[in-house]
Amino acid sequence: MSNNDIIVSLDIGTSKVRAIIGEVVNGTINIIGVGSAESEGIRKGAIVDIDQTVNSIRSAVDHAERMVGVQISEVYVGISGNHIALQSSHGVVAVSNEDREIGEEDIDRVIQAARVIALPPEREIIGVVPKQYLVDGQEGINDPRGMIGVRLEVEATIITGAKTGIHNLIRVVEKSELKVAGLILMSLASGQLALSKDEKSVGTVLVDVGAGAATIAVFEQGNLTATSTIQIGGEYISNDISIGLRTQLEIAEKIKLKYGCASVDDSAPDQMFKVTRMGSNVEKEFSQVDLANIIEPRVEEIFQMIRAEVHRLGYGDLAGGYVLTGGTVCMPGVLAIAQAQLATSVRIAVPDFIGVRDPSYTSGVGIIQFVSKYMKNRNTAFTKKVASKPVTKKSSESSKPGILERVKSFFSEFI
Repeated sequence: MSNNDIIVSLDIGTSKVRAIIGEVVNGTINIIGVGSAESEGIRKGAIVDIDQTVNSIRSAVDHAERMVGVQISEVYVGISGNHIALQSSHGVVAVSNEDREIGEEDIDRVIQAARVIALPPEREIIGVVPKQYLVDGQEGINDPRGMIGVRLEVEATIITGAKTGIHNLIRVVEKSELKVAGLILMSLASGQLALSKDEKSVGTVLVDVGAGAATIAVFEQGNLTATSTIQIGGEYISNDISIGLRTQLEIAEKIKLKYGCASVDDSAPDQMFKVTRMGSNVEKEFSQVDLANIIEPRVEEIFQMIRAEVHRLGYGDLAGGYVLTGGTVCMPGVLAIAQAQLATSVRIAVPDFIGVRDPSYTSGVGIIQFVSKYMKNRNTAFTKKVASKPVTKKSSESSKPGILERVKSFFSEFI
């Protein structure tokens, strides 16, 4: 990766599609463009309508392009869902250099060796995450480059997914006239941004509560050890509001975003709002307390289900507690409810970058940070490399150097 590079992440969620443009200058990330669009064609994190999803992606990407004045040709796409599985693997190779110094080629070969596992025909490898390297039996090595040895081993986690889910995701991005530079597991990307080194080491549960699903990722001894997805999220809260206030789902969503509070104790009885009832033009007035009485039981249920799932995975009592992220945790009162239901330390992770200081951007910004750290060598096995179809007219007209030149000229206007 050069000293000055552009990385674009694409986070295709149930409620929003987000395109984030990051500029990496000498290892430092600056977020220079953000595009967001209403997500159509996605239900519970899965693609159900390709054309609608393509329109949402194009809208988000166009928004980001206009913000910066560049044309996006390739993106790193986040992938998640209950079809994702983790599998341990081991790779062994002999060091190829005559002087026995371990180089990039040896690391690539040992990771490729770790990829050789038996997989059902309906599953595919998304990426390989090395847990540790061993040089002539010596354990605990994070980066063996430059070391002297005869035998190089790797203990790795293989990330696999369902072929249909992977190929549909690639298809919608390519139909949006974009090249997929790689698929990155959302949990890994979010963990890169949201968790400290110590939190990953002692054991922490990272929970991304989105609109259609809650994704659980368990980190222990510095590595991602388990992941799971529960099909419940912010959409269910909006649904409850729609039923409780007898109004349209679209109105319920707006009320949730504007007046929603997850805790009855924290809600304001003097905060009033009017709602148009379903099937009539009659408006009825409600208080924030009325709204909180609908929201609180559902939020409690979400965190009860999260806790039960973490216990099912066998990680009931981790020292690092829980770290929350995702759009749903932005609501006032969620942290208090989470602390009560999870009965341990809980905090909300927010990206520390101008323009994206919101938990809903954690995955998108995390992808950029993950790529800038681990994709210095383009042949690395951290993400799935995608053999794209011939790029469309739009993509071919804007190669990577072209993007960089446009960004430079764009900023030169302000100097």
